[in-house]
Amino acid sequence: MLNYTKIISKTHPDITLKVIKGHFVTPNSHINYYIDMTTMKTRQSEARAVAHALAHDYVATTIVDTIICMDGTEVIGAYLADELTKAGVMSMNQHKTIYVVTPEYDQLGQMIFRDNMKMMLDKKNVLLLLASMTTGKTVSRAIDGIKYYGGFISGVSAIFSAGNKVAGYDIHSLYSKADIPDYASYSHDNCKLCQEGAKVDAICNGFGYSEIG
Repeated sequence: MLNYTKIISKTHPDITLKVIKGHFVTPNSHINYYIDMTTMKTRQSEARAVAHALAHDYVATTIVDTIICMDGTEVIGAYLADELTKAGVMSMNQHKTIYVVTPEYDQLGQMIFRDNMKMMLDKKNVLLLLASMTTGKTVSRAIDGIKYYGGFISGVSAIFSAGNKVAGYDIHSLYSKADIPDYASYSHDNCKLCQEGAKVDAICNGFGYSEIG
């Protein structure tokens, strides 16, 4: 069983980040910390607290018609839609409310939206919500997908982000590398942990992790 360490944000003391130090393999990289956001994404009180904190980055002049939820952030997305509405963030949708959408993915990892969902992106102002960003490859593909379906990017929000920008857009995050100073991400073919002979502790993705051995 892997051991957790808890990190409490100085700016959001009611939101606790659980991290595990080790050697983890993701679809895009090798990382030395697994960030477990399971309860943030599934526990009602934590999801609402995360949404409340993320909403502070958007002002009433921002327009958000659709929130696209990646990494299992649908519960947070629903609360975020509510928080943005209460904060006066506008929606141009006919019913003056925000769509909360989960994308499908093809075999190459590109987002797919069926015909009945396309109207939620076409000419819509889209906020992209994700749990974490490390290399930015997945987020860049998501941004390209949103633009392909005719959407405009209103913002990119994450609970944790290793970078400040992706594809020219600022990332609004609650936690960053400043909170985990030794956080590192390596390419699959040039991993320092592998070179040092460190065994892989688990394989992980947006749904969670599976220990090896």
